[in-house]
Amino acid sequence: MDKRWADVASKRNTNGVERDLDALADRLRRALAEFQPDLAGAPLEPLADTGLAHDHIRLAGRGLLARIPKQSQMGLAASDNLRYQAACFERASASGHMPGLHAVLPPSADLARGALIVEEIVGRAARLPDDLPAIATALAAMHLLPLPAPVARPPLRDAADPLLDLINEISAQAAFLPRAALAPASLAAITAELAGLVASGRRGSRPPKTLISFDAHPGNFIVTPTGKAVLVDLEKARYGYPPLDLAHATLYTSTTWDVATYAELTPAQVGDFYGTWSAVMGARAGDWQDWLVDLRRGMWLWSVTWCAKWRVLSDGQSQAAADGEDWSASKSEAALIEHVRGRVECYLSPAIVHQVQDELATLDRLLTASGRFSDQTTGPR
Repeated sequence: MDKRWADVASKRNTNGVERDLDALADRLRRALAEFQPDLAGAPLEPLADTGLAHDHIRLAGRGLLARIPKQSQMGLAASDNLRYQAACFERASASGHMPGLHAVLPPSADLARGALIVEEIVGRAARLPDDLPAIATALAAMHLLPLPAPVARPPLRDAADPLLDLINEISAQAAFLPRAALAPASLAAITAELAGLVASGRRGSRPPKTLISFDAHPGNFIVTPTGKAVLVDLEKARYGYPPLDLAHATLYTSTTWDVATYAELTPAQVGDFYGTWSAVMGARAGDWQDWLVDLRRGMWLWSVTWCAKWRVLSDGQSQAAADGEDWSASKSEAALIEHVRGRVECYLSPAIVHQVQDELATLDRLLTASGRFSDQTTGPR
């Protein structure tokens, strides 16, 4: 997000609800004193409200950040949500392109959903398209991590059939489409694309699984002074298909989500991104070659059906319980909610729905003509 949400004063107003960040910092300090006393004396600096799922507070001088959940996007109980996120950081950080986990603060009277203490990454927002090669390299580093034995994969999501699991997840979100006040053209197009994805799910073959982020939009990356891209939000990692991450990093609904990383990529730039990832992956890239467009469609459908779900649920009251999802607009600041509403309106509009459909068709033609995305690209620019 842009500098409107730079480091903050103690109080902000969101839709008539006062969020006292000094009070949040005080609660964090008490939780640190109870569970991590060596960190309790660190100066605490609340950061910008740039996401719907967490507040962030810097532990100044310690190289650490507190990630304090506002909700669980995966619908988990508070303790399970922390356990899941801790596993995300522990496993993905082995790639060298994700922050390390320092500590877990369990749910308590002060922090009902607990918190994670993670490594702070110092750098800047990604600049597109220039940083696309660095993002592709970071994702490939995660996708190349050895796949653990099935018994070692929990608590991370590890569906026996990740494509069917994705279709079911999208279908659950699509149940909100009738209440989301979509234009008829958008509803018809999204419904048709979902039917196409369901048809692809009837293919008998499946590609191999790896660890994936499932939240690889460019706004979740920080680029260090050395040019390395680091994925800093790891709430939804799972064992699934890497093309979902490649799509999430380059779809219109991702590259225009965050003000600081806003870009509208051309098919050629997307092709170069896929080519860079393929080069880093080496021979393994071929395992997913036939699935790039189908899974890109799936990631877009996940995104737009989430938009419909958010449009319906964001006007509701915040729940009193500390468990599960809570998309109420009252959980975040007014400027952030205004931004999200604008993006949701854009992504559900007929013009943008049809634009993404056209892009999918263009990329599909490139793949059909060449057999490989990398054959159509010139490599990193």
